[in-house]
This record gives sequence, structure tokens and C-alpha cells, in this order.
Amino acid sequence: MARRKLLMGNWKMNKTSAEAKEFAIAAKPLAQLAKANKIDLGVAPTYLSLQVTRAKAAKSMIVAAQNCHYKESGAYTGEVSIPMLKEMKINWVILGHSERRAYDNETSEKCNLKIKALLANDMTPLYCVGETLEEFEAGKTKEVVGEQIRKGLEGLSEEDGKKLVIAYEPVWSIGTGKNASTEIAQDVCNFIRKVLKECVGKSASKIRILYGGSVKPENIKAYLSCPDVDGALVGGASLKIDSYTKLLEEII
Repeated sequence: MARRKLLMGNWKMNKTSAEAKEFAIAAKPLAQLAKANKIDLGVAPTYLSLQVTRAKAAKSMIVAAQNCHYKESGAYTGEVSIPMLKEMKINWVILGHSERRAYDNETSEKCNLKIKALLANDMTPLYCVGETLEEFEAGKTKEVVGEQIRKGLEGLSEEDGKKLVIAYEPVWSIGTGKNASTEIAQDVCNFIRKVLKECVGKSASKIRILYGGSVKPENIKAYLSCPDVDGALVGGASLKIDSYTKLLEEII
């Protein structure tokens, strides 16, 4: 069975709740178009905009959080728990994004705790991996990405694997305008699938692997033509409804 395509927008620290509401309303017909073409469509707003986006977006659209804590409650100032997200009917969470790894001490080991907590709550972790420019130029891409996958998914079962989504985002390509070639994207995503097989067995063939890093309407079709690239995690190009629409149209 072919893996279903997924287009996910990561809004990062952008959009007020009013702006998120406006976008969500405008995206309703897009969600219907995506559903008709068997494509999953989603966005990841800030915590403050999750509720309004979830309420105003079509039900067929995924609304994801950009992070969560692995504990259900406690003295963790500034954090948001999984039960809080579930109460708002948020069932997807992005973890391990390179910006969180760089600025907020998000380690693969910490992501492992979060992934296990999300799976225990029947939620979908979207786990990000990727190498820096220095690591890329040193030829350490597969060493770095392989370690991130193995540490992040340590202790998971084959059944757990069926509920995962992975995003490969070369850090040197995020927001820089530099693009990994389709050959690099396919090679690394194929390598990721092999490592996934080590970690979660046969379910690795069912796990969707997204590519992220300066994805635009002009290049998304080429990336998704790669056999091991099942979708895209998009930053800047997902912020405006026009470019978000074009992204979807290019992969239909």
C-alpha cells in the first residue's frame, strides 16, 4: 500500500490568534481539496493559536503543536502538557526541530521521553532529524541522523512505529535558501528508512518521511517525486494562504 502524502506547515513563532483564525477559515476549501486527492494537510501554530485554528479549520485538517512536555503535570514553568493538548483535541506534536535542539536544549534523549508519552496517549509524534552545515561538510550526515533516530526511538516496538512520522530537515537548508538536491534528500531519507527498520522492524515501510528545508511551490514536486519522500514540512512558504495553496496544488 502506498504511503499517503502529507503537507505540514510549521508556523514557528508567527501569527497572532486573529491571523491564525483568518488563515484557518481561508484553508477550509484546501482541506477538502486535499482530502479528495488523498493528501493529508496540516499546520502547526503556536500554543496560543491552537484552539482557534482547530475550531475554524476543517475537521479534515491536522492541527499540530510545536512541542510538549513528557510529564502530565508538575513544576515546569512555561511548559505545556499532553493532557492540556488533548483537551483541545490536538493529536499531533512536532518534536526535535533543529531550532529547539539549537536554542532550547532539545536532545534526542528528551525527544524519546516525549515520543513515548505521546504514543501512550494515542497521539502522533512528528520527529525531526537533521545535520548542521559543519556536519554536512564533514561528511557526517548519516552518522548524525542515524544517531538521532536511534536515540529518539530507543525502546519503541514495531506497533509503535506505525504511529510515527519522521521529518528530515538539513539544518543548513532551513531558512537559508540553500536547498538539498533531490539526490541528497532521497539518499538520506532512504538511509533513514533503513535505520527505522533497525529500530521498529517491518513497520518502517509504513512510516512517512517528510523533507523540510527551504521547501517552496517551485521545488516541492521534485522532492515528493523521490520514492522515500512522502511529504514536506514547510516553514515560511506555509505562512501565506496563497503559497500554501500552491504547495498543495503542486503535489496533487
